[in-house]
Amino acid sequence: MTPEELPILRGLADGRRRQIMENTLLHTVPAGSVLFEQGDTPNFQIVVMSGSVQLFGRSTSGREVLVEVVSPPDLIIPAAVVTGAPYLMRARVPEPSTFLLIPARAFRDLVASDLALANSVIGSLATQFRRMVRQIKSLKLRSAAQRIGCYLLTLSERQGTPEKAVLPYEKNLIASELGITRESFSRVLASLEKHGIRIDGQTIWIDDAKQLAKECVPDPLIDGHEFGLMSRD
Repeated sequence: MTPEELPILRGLADGRRRQIMENTLLHTVPAGSVLFEQGDTPNFQIVVMSGSVQLFGRSTSGREVLVEVVSPPDLIIPAAVVTGAPYLMRARVPEPSTFLLIPARAFRDLVASDLALANSVIGSLATQFRRMVRQIKSLKLRSAAQRIGCYLLTLSERQGTPEKAVLPYEKNLIASELGITRESFSRVLASLEKHGIRIDGQTIWIDDAKQLAKECVPDPLIDGHEFGLMSRD
């Protein structure tokens, strides 16, 4: 995907798109790079072109949890950029990634003056809001076993391998994203072996998806479109 093909720019008039592109730059970073810290004020609207970004929240005592993983072609925390407010999370790059950087001040000015761009940003904010609500519902309404089981089913569906799910990053990060400790994640994962899974390192084999689904009860209003028969959000 080229920058001009990004959903946020696709609906713009040619002149407006050129104006934005004149103020942007492509930035490629290695794995492990930190894009910004929690509390920093945005200098750019960052758009993920390739790779991914992990967003972490940190308490005053130093405890850190993975809140969300942002993938192409999403915007990284546009709410902070359009309001000029400090970031509420830290952004780390887990793999080599490329980003489109739009200066924050120019981005705010363009959003204020261009209805098509404003609508694109509203759409991005709405999608991120709904994603966060689904995550909160999962954390508050489900047991740890249900959260892990549904995570495995949606992951296998997204990866196009219904017979298995390959964990995309370290188990301690997945555990924090699901709101449990690393130890609890391993314990609950092992308990799900009697409900149709086998554990082989980072690969979780799903021998009986129906049995696993019966145990964890997937919900289209939480799990979104990724799982099987669920309708697109």
